[in-house]
Amino acid sequence: MENIKSEKIVEEENATQTKNRKRGIIYLSNIPKYMNITKIRELLSEYGKIGRVYLQLAENELGRDGKIKKRKKVCAKSFTEGWVEFESKKVAKYVALTLNNTQISTRKKSKFYDVIWNIKYLPRFKWIHLSERLAYERAVRKQRLRAEIAQAKREANFFSHNVDRSKKLRKKQQQQDGESTFVPPMIKQRDTDAEIRSRKENESATDRTGFLKSLFG
Repeated sequence: MENIKSEKIVEEENATQTKNRKRGIIYLSNIPKYMNITKIRELLSEYGKIGRVYLQLAENELGRDGKIKKRKKVCAKSFTEGWVEFESKKVAKYVALTLNNTQISTRKKSKFYDVIWNIKYLPRFKWIHLSERLAYERAVRKQRLRAEIAQAKREANFFSHNVDRSKKLRKKQQQQDGESTFVPPMIKQRDTDAEIRSRKENESATDRTGFLKSLFG
């Protein structure tokens, strides 16, 4: 019975220590290609126990609604930045101080041989702060999407209204052209030289005939 009680006391003390232990968060300002959450856990867990890990997807990996795009082909996702939570604040500080500006891998065949860690410890930063930031960014992205959709609808409605208006004006103009009683004026053209000469000859012949009638009438 005493052994059972002592084991319970030890478990409660360990749970209390874990609960009271302050966690630490480090910030990764650059995530190299082919790096993912699993690989980060593998590389950093040897320094201490890791809690939550979050990597920010690149813009080309996200849709306009903030959700991950569906891919037809399976390929590596790309990330821009990340946050890693250690169960111990001291471990987080140590990792940031020790690994920053060092090679991720020293193996020449590794994909990360020529890549440098960019790590910073975030004092007084809690995971809730990251959650609030991500929620804010999602809200901003949704608001921007709604504004773009509303603008596209306004432009489409404006274009449709102009098309309908143009059709009505054209139809009205056609009706007016069909019902019009306007008669265009007759434009008299200038007589040609031949017409003038012929008219003068006729006039002189008429005058001569009249003159002869007056003499012998």
